[in-house]
Order: sequence, then C-alpha cells, then structure tokens
Amino acid sequence: MTDIEIASAAKLQPITEIAAKLGITEDELECYGKYKAKVCGRGKKRGKTVLVTAINPTPAGEGKTTVSIGLADGMAKLGKNVCLALREPSLGPVFGIKGGATGGGYAQVAPMEDINLHFNGDFHAITTANNLLASMIDNHIFQGNALGIEKVTFHRAMDLNDRSLRSIRCGIGYNEREDKFDITAACEVMAVFCLAKDISDLKKRLGDIVIGTDREGKEVTARMLKADEAMTILLKEAIKPNLVQTLEGTPAFVHGGPFANIAHGCNSIIATETAMSYADYVVTEAGFGADLGAEKFLDIKCRIAGIQPSCVVVVATLRGLKYNGLVPKQDADKPNMKALEAGAPNLFKHVENITQVYKLPCVVAINRFVTDPDEEIEYLRKECLKRGAEVCLADVWARGGEGGKELAQAVVRKMDACEGKMSYSYDLGESIKDKIRDVATKIYGAADVKYEAAAEETIAKLSANPACRNLPVCIAKTQYSLSDDQTKLGRPSGFDITVREVYYRAGAGFIVALTGKILLMPGLGKTPAAEGMTINEQTGEIKGLF
Repeated sequence: MTDIEIASAAKLQPITEIAAKLGITEDELECYGKYKAKVCGRGKKRGKTVLVTAINPTPAGEGKTTVSIGLADGMAKLGKNVCLALREPSLGPVFGIKGGATGGGYAQVAPMEDINLHFNGDFHAITTANNLLASMIDNHIFQGNALGIEKVTFHRAMDLNDRSLRSIRCGIGYNEREDKFDITAACEVMAVFCLAKDISDLKKRLGDIVIGTDREGKEVTARMLKADEAMTILLKEAIKPNLVQTLEGTPAFVHGGPFANIAHGCNSIIATETAMSYADYVVTEAGFGADLGAEKFLDIKCRIAGIQPSCVVVVATLRGLKYNGLVPKQDADKPNMKALEAGAPNLFKHVENITQVYKLPCVVAINRFVTDPDEEIEYLRKECLKRGAEVCLADVWARGGEGGKELAQAVVRKMDACEGKMSYSYDLGESIKDKIRDVATKIYGAADVKYEAAAEETIAKLSANPACRNLPVCIAKTQYSLSDDQTKLGRPSGFDITVREVYYRAGAGFIVALTGKILLMPGLGKTPAAEGMTINEQTGEIKGLF
C-alpha cells in the first residue's frame, strides 16, 4: 500500500479524544473540524524531551520524521504519556522535490493532506505579516520618508519555490530599487514566530526587526514604522499551537516550520513547551542532518527556551551511508561492506558531536529496510558503541509503533538516566567570527573559515554594535555535506568554510551567516512534484502528494 492508501484506511479519533489523552479539556481547544485543533492552555507538567536528528540527507532517503513518529508510537505502546512536537511542512518542498512531510507508511501524522496543504493557515499568516511590513516600508518612503530610510534590507516572502524571485526590482516608476523574496520558511518573521515564548514576546520581537538603515547609517525597525501591532494581530491565532494525531492516535503538536539549511530548523518554542507541559515524554525533531538542525536546536533554541533534551536520536539508513561511501543511489540497497565502511564516518561524526561536544546521551536509529544485511548492521552496532551510542533498529514504516518499541525502550532508558547538564559548541560571549569558527571546526570538521569582502564588512559593523553581543549564530549551509560543498560526501576533512554574507536578525535574536552557494529562495526541479499531482473532481481525492 502507498502512504496515502495507508492513511486513508486509518480511522482517526476525534481531536477532543486525542486532547483528553494529555488532559487537555475541550475549553482549551479551538477545533478546526473533527481532527485538528489549536490549543489555548498549558498543563502543569515539565516533561522530558528527546531530539531526533539524522545523518546528512541523501537521495536514498533517511526517514527522520517517520522514525520520530514511530518512536512516539512505540513509547505509547510501552504505556508512556507521550506526544510529538514537529514542524509544519512548507508548500515549497511539497510542490517541489521533497514532497510531503508527515512521515510515511504506518508512521504518519494525520490528517496528512490538510497538514501538507495550508494546514490551519499559519504559514499564510506568517507570509502576510512579513509582506505587510514590506508594504509599509515602501509606503513610508513614498509618503515622504519621515524616518529618512536610505537602505532597505528587509525582504518580501512567499511559501513556494520560485528562483525568478531571488532578484527583482520593485517600485518601478516612483521609488525603484533592488529587492528579493525569501521563502517563508527562511524569513525572519518565521524565526520570530518560532522563537517567541508568548504573544507579548512575539510583539516585542516583531518590533525589533531591523528593516534597513537611515541616511545616517542608523538602524530602522518595524516598531519605528508602527508595524509591530498590526503584524501581531495577523499572527494572534497562528501563534496557538496545532494539535493533530498519528495514525495510532498519539497526540502530535505540529507548529512552525523554518528550514534547517537556511534557517534555524525547529518547531516553535510555544509548541514544544506546551507539549512538555502536558506529556511526560516529548519527541521532537530538527531539520536535515545533525550538523544543521541539531546544532541550531541545541545552540539556539535550547538557550532561548531554557530547555535541554534528555537524549538525542541520530537516524541513519544503510543505503544512505553507502551513498556517502560513493555508491550510486540505484546500487545502495545491495550488500557492500566496503562502501558502508567508507560512508559510515558521516554517522560517526554526528554521533561524536552529540556525545563529545554537547555531552548528551545518544541512540542511533537504523531505519531498517528488508534488503539490509545483518553483518552490516552489526558493524554499525560495534562502531557506534565505541563512540558511546547504542544502536537500535526501527521498522516503523512497515510496523508502526510495534516496530519502534526497541528504539523506544532504549530512548526511555537513556532519558530516565540523564542527569547531566549539556554543553554548547560555543560561548555566547565570543566574537562573531569565533562563534562561526567553533561551529565550523567542532561540528562540521572544517580546518578554518574564510570570509568574502561583504561578510567582512558586515561583521566589522556588527561587532561594533552592543546589541549584537552575546547573540547565537545561525549558519546557512548545504544540507548534503558536512562541508559547504554538497559534492563532498562522507566525512570530509581539511576543507574551509566560506562565509559569503552575514545578516543581523534582531527580531529573531541571532546573526545569520550564509556559506557556499546557499540561497534563501529555492527553485523547482526539472520535474517538480506539482506536475504529478491529480485530484478526483467528484471525491476530492488527491494523488501524487506523497
């Protein structure tokens, strides 16, 4: 059966029943139909969190979200009070190359069509709030420019992949200037949305957004344009976390969706803390490989939210590791110990980062396929144990929570035993360059960092700005490699990271460094997923979404 056939055959429970499993009352719910709701309350617990991350993604597929869902279902089968906290899918990847982002097989969150397509309107609200500010900037300039805005650095946003919007000219005929669009998942309003602790913090952060500089080189903010109140009003419903369920009826908060390669890659703090207030165990994930999503979760989100995971799961597949060992995708399912030994160091680096840099308990989840040889799995068991990580098999795509029980048992054991305090990859008091270098050398394994002229100029300005001291760094980098060159697979060494541009995100509260060829607006592939989608005009059934 396909993912959508499995999902269609599943009988979902009313969202009020799902909420009741966590002790959420109907008065704390704002229902969006029978199977979706916004949660308006907070519980009294302080549950433990497990972070699910992965090796660098490959065309062979790793299944991080699928394993996250299967792990939560597995913990539920052990009788644990558990829920998920995941990101919302962006329409860009859904209609582009990646497709939907609600898991697969018998480990899915539902209703998956709704979640992948618009959901409860959060992304639209974020896009609109972003573009309201953009329109108020240009209107202010047109209406006399009382603030003396000279340079605009704030960009418009759209939740679709469109490379033609990477560079545009706006205001033609009256106030013409260069501009560009970022994809919504990479815009600063998304980061603000996901890092705000409540609506008051949201409004403050929106007001702090720096939109450009005036004729004297001083920063101009959204608050100075009096845009912060209206932006907050647009987001007042979206900021409430969304509650859905897995196919097995495990509660799932799905809220916020920044990419991890060009943004900070974590679901909202509000959703995570709400989940922790109702459940004893919370399974959350961070985007792409551990060098991106996990690093940003640990160095940025954990600092801002004041939380730390009690365990980290690193997801890998044998075929993904063989691909890292330079085996073509079509041959990655075949037994090949030599290729596995060549590609496995990618996994080992991620494990070492978790156990040695961040000082956290680690479990490796092998997302198992029927073609996986036992001897190759045993090799990974032995090698990961040397690095302080237990290896468990996850067969959740085919068996759901039952196939995640072994992993769930290991994770619960690690979480219950975790008492130490995590470390970070850098100290907030370091210089901007030192923080970037720490991430590059410790987490990526780089030899050093190089800076292009534009980045050097911006860093010099930011270093003189007291507001930029003690801020974390958010590094935008290709997801396909530990380096900033997507062709360098496995565990490259001796490479330099090149920082092309640097941005100050005052509302988000971090500094962004763009490396290599990374862009903030993706493009569609030669054959985008949108071309293969069909809808039954009588039943409304969609095919090709998954």
